[in-house]
Amino acid sequence: MTWLPESLRALRRDMFFLVLLGVAVAFAIATPSRVPSWPSLVDWPTIAALCGLLLLTKAVEASGALDVAGHWLIDRTSTRRVAALGLVAATALSSMLLTNDVSLFVMVPLTLSMCRIARMPATRLVVFEALAVNAGSMLTPIGNPQNLFLWQQWGVGFGGFVWAMLPLAGLALVALLAVTAFAFPGQALEVHERASHRVDRGLLVVAAVLYVPFLVLADLGHAAWALAGVLATFVVFRRRIVAAIDWGLLLTFVLMFIDLRSLAALDVVRSFLGSLGLAQASHLYATGALASQVVSNVPAAILLAEYSHDWRTLAWAVNVGGFGFVLGSLANLIALRLLGEKKAWASFHAWSVPFFVAVGLLGWWLL
Repeated sequence: MTWLPESLRALRRDMFFLVLLGVAVAFAIATPSRVPSWPSLVDWPTIAALCGLLLLTKAVEASGALDVAGHWLIDRTSTRRVAALGLVAATALSSMLLTNDVSLFVMVPLTLSMCRIARMPATRLVVFEALAVNAGSMLTPIGNPQNLFLWQQWGVGFGGFVWAMLPLAGLALVALLAVTAFAFPGQALEVHERASHRVDRGLLVVAAVLYVPFLVLADLGHAAWALAGVLATFVVFRRRIVAAIDWGLLLTFVLMFIDLRSLAALDVVRSFLGSLGLAQASHLYATGALASQVVSNVPAAILLAEYSHDWRTLAWAVNVGGFGFVLGSLANLIALRLLGEKKAWASFHAWSVPFFVAVGLLGWWLL
């Protein structure tokens, strides 16, 4: 099986993937009649958009442009604390307009490049960037998929949505920046790698030219066609880019959709939710935040929207639910997979779970 990409061969040692696969096998054994409907559980536009973003960001990374950008930023940054605050703030701000996953695809490779150049803790930085996209994206209706769903479901105006989310998002961002300042020392940065200006300009130009049209087509609901164009371009122009992306991440996402939506559709789950008194804002808030820890915040939003019309409380709940366990938000998984460090999972939960509790309590108080 040496012909398979390394990312697929590595799935044999990926415990998270193996757990998802085991859950899928259990569902197949328990309800074999539902297996033919599994493809309909997968959000294929999301998979197509994710695949296209992987291709484009891998091309930018392979071009060498991020190394040059990393040196430029380091030359203008004095300490690790300032660098971390700048990266976290930029990640949060970009997630408000570019969506949380696009923000990660831009910022994480740049961060890893900077960490190679200067002796900076890459794992902790990427963990904080995962927290940043969850905190920043909660502000706008286009920041993440659950907000987009709720915005369209209730027809709330853009400004009205932002105003409703501002108190919680503002407190979450202030808390995140405070924790970031505490977590990173004021130690001066040291450059340990000379700048390399050997940039593959052709590869960079192709990726840059394709990027905006790809995002526009994906946003208009034509992610499959957008992916087809990007994939065909790189098959002809740079085939090694296609082989180098994380195909294992795509397969992991497919299994997540199947497992989590199968779980959310169980009668016992629906019966349990119906008994929780979700007409009360406090019950809805707690249920949404905690349910997100189990089934991720997008399925939680879709499921709980059938039990309540209090869209603001539901939006607060599932956005807070993006913190905590890695399953809380698909952005968490993207960040950790882009990092590619097995030990990062423990570090992620060491920071994310307490942050989930703190922001959750702040949201409860604001209600």
